[in-house]
Amino acid sequence: QVQLVESGGGLVQAGGSLRLSCAASGHTFSSYTMGWFRQAPGKEREFVAGINLTGSSIFYGDSVKGRFTISRDNAKNTVYLQMNSLKPEDTAVYYCAARTSPTYLSRHPNDYDAWGQGTQVTVSS
Repeated sequence: QVQLVESGGGLVQAGGSLRLSCAASGHTFSSYTMGWFRQAPGKEREFVAGINLTGSSIFYGDSVKGRFTISRDNAKNTVYLQMNSLKPEDTAVYYCAARTSPTYLSRHPNDYDAWGQGTQVTVSS
């Protein structure tokens, strides 16, 4: 079972930037589709971004298009989420997730079978 550990969250003012990282254990990271999700208090888990095995296919949630960028480095077993122009409504716990099989890109959290512990992102107005 792949282990995922997120880092990079914190407190930032509106308009600022943060870069989240998710490090995966194991030797088959390049075989996983990866996703970022977020969950604010009282709300359902929301798809933020996803990237396929090679990075050739990327999806974004509508609320973050043009502001967030997902990328991966298979040599480092790491997926990143660069978040720019942050807004207070981006405040949430951000989770990294892996889809091990099948591996086509999905926006649905139920399609991902490994999750990190989450990292808090707080955007002040």
